Amino acid sequence: MLALLGRAALRFTSLKSGCLVRPVAPTKLSGRYLAHQKSLPRLPVPPLQQTLERYLLALEPIVSQEELENTKQIVKEFGQKGGVGERLQASLERRARKTENWLCDWWLRTAYLEYRLPVVIHSSPGVLLPKQDYYDRQGQLRFAAKLISGVLDFKTMIDNETLPVETLGGNPLCMNQYYQILSSCRIPGPKSDSVVNYSQTKKPTHITVVHNFQFFELFVYNSDGSPLTVDQIYMQLEKIWHSSLQTNKEPIGILTTGHRNSWANAYNNLIKDKVNKESVKCIQKSIFTVCLDAPVPKVSDDLYMSHVAAQMLHGGGSRWNSGNRWFDKTLQFIVGEDGSCGLVYEHSPAEGPPIVALLDHVFEYCNTSAMIRSPMIPLAMPRKLRFNITPDIKRDIEKAKQNLNMMVRDVDIKCFVFQHFGKDFVKSQKMSPDAFIQNQEKVTLLKKAVQVHRAYTDVAIRGQAIDRHLLGLKLQAIEDLVRIPEIFMDTSYAVAFHFNLSTSQVPAKTDCLMCFGPVVPDGYGVCYNPMKDHVNFAVSAFNSCAETNAAKLAHYLEQALVDVKELLVQTPNSKL
Repeated sequence: MLALLGRAALRFTSLKSGCLVRPVAPTKLSGRYLAHQKSLPRLPVPPLQQTLERYLLALEPIVSQEELENTKQIVKEFGQKGGVGERLQASLERRARKTENWLCDWWLRTAYLEYRLPVVIHSSPGVLLPKQDYYDRQGQLRFAAKLISGVLDFKTMIDNETLPVETLGGNPLCMNQYYQILSSCRIPGPKSDSVVNYSQTKKPTHITVVHNFQFFELFVYNSDGSPLTVDQIYMQLEKIWHSSLQTNKEPIGILTTGHRNSWANAYNNLIKDKVNKESVKCIQKSIFTVCLDAPVPKVSDDLYMSHVAAQMLHGGGSRWNSGNRWFDKTLQFIVGEDGSCGLVYEHSPAEGPPIVALLDHVFEYCNTSAMIRSPMIPLAMPRKLRFNITPDIKRDIEKAKQNLNMMVRDVDIKCFVFQHFGKDFVKSQKMSPDAFIQNQEKVTLLKKAVQVHRAYTDVAIRGQAIDRHLLGLKLQAIEDLVRIPEIFMDTSYAVAFHFNLSTSQVPAKTDCLMCFGPVVPDGYGVCYNPMKDHVNFAVSAFNSCAETNAAKLAHYLEQALVDVKELLVQTPNSKL
C-alpha cells in the first residue's frame, strides 16, 4: 500500500519480444559493467516533510479517526524544526553522500538475511513455466539439457559484460542483480544469514544436479573454456540418472526448509564432518542447480496450474520432491518427468526482472536450438556428493520433514488464467496493466484511482516512496544508538506496515507465472503476468487463517475484472 513492495517487479523495455537476448558486442568488454554502474545516479533521500505528509495521507483509509489524530501529533513532534526527525534525516543524508545506495545493505539485511522464517513459502518465489510436450525420462533429460545450455548461453553475456542494459522510460537501470544470480548461495547463520557470490573470485565451472535426493557435481565446460553441447549435457544427465535410481536415500536437502535458526544449528552440525562440508561447499559454489523431479500424482486440468505451482514453490512435502532441493541456492531449475517445469529462487540476491529476463532467454533458446550430435569425446563421470548421516543429522532431517509438511498443508495456492482479456484491452483503455488490475471501481472513481496509482508508481520509481525512507530513518536511529522515536512505536506504523495484500506484477514474454506465499499470517500473496490476450494469476493464503481464502479471492478477483470490462465497454467515453 505504501510503496512498491520489495517483490514488485518493474517492466523492462530493452528486450525485443520473441527474440533471444543478443549481446551488445561479439567479444568481451572488460569494465563495461562497472562503468555503467558508476554512471547511474545515487538513490536520493526524500525530503522529510514530504514523506511525513504522504505517510499521514496513506494512513487515512486504514486507521480509525482517533488513531489518526494521535498519529498526527506524533508525526508533528517527530518532524518539528530541530527535532529528532531532522537529526536522523541529516544522518541519513550523510550516509547517502558516502555510499552509492544508502538503502541497499540495510534492505538486504532487514528484508532477507535477518528474516528468520523459512525461505520456503515465506520468501522464495516459485515460477511455473509452460508444460512441455514429453512424458518420459528421455524427454525430461533432453529438455533439462537444453535448459542448462540456455542458461550457460545467458551466462556468457554476463561473463563478457555484453548483456544489454535495461531501460525504463529511456533511462538506463542498475544491472547489479544480473551479476548476483549465478554462482551464489545463501549461508545460514544463528542470528543473520549471509549470501556469497562465488564468481567474484575464481568462476565456478560446475552445476549441481539432484535426482532422488542425491546431489551430483556436473562440470559444464570443456578444458578450453567452451560450454558443453546440449548433446554432451544430455549424456552426462543420463549417467546421473542411472547412478541415482535408489529412492531410499535421506533427503539431506530438506534441512534447508527449516526455520533459519534451526537450520543454522543443523548446518553447523552437518559440516562438522569433512565429507559433508566438502559436499555442501560444492552445492553452494555451483553456478545453479537442476532438480530432476520424480513423478507426482496426476490431477484434473482445472487443478493442474495450482498443483504444479505448489511443486515449484515448496516441492509438495517430504513425501514428494521437497528433499530434491537445496533451497538456499539462488537458482534451482525444476524439471519434472511429466512435462512440468519451472524454478524456485532464493530472493536475497535479486528481484523478479533478472530472473524473468533469464527465463525468457532460456525458453526461447529451448524452442529454437536443436540437439546436435557431438564428437564422442569421453567426459568424466559426474561426481556424486556424499553425506555421512549421523544420528543427530537424522534427527534434524526428521524434524525438518515434520515442520515442512505442516507448512505445505497450511499454504493454499490458487492459480488461474483470466481469459476474458489481456493487456491489449487494458492498453486500449489507455491504462497500464498494473494500474488496471490493482484498481477496480466505477469509471468515475476509476479514473482518479488510476491517476493516483500512476503518480505514486512514478514516485516510487524515482526513489521518493515513503516506506523505504521511514525504514531508513528507523534504522538510522538504531545505528546512532538513540531511543527509537515514538513514530515507529505507534500503532498506526504497525498497521501501515502489515501488508495484508502483497502483490507483484511480473511481466514476461514467456507464458509463465510466479507465485509466493503471503507475507503476514492473515494476508494474501497475489502475483500476475499480463499477456496479450489473457492474464495469469497466482493467489495464496494460509489455511490456518479463518479470515482468508485463496479460492474465494481468486473468484471475486476474476468477477471484479469482468465487471470493470463491462463497465468500460458499456460506458461511452470511458477510456482512461
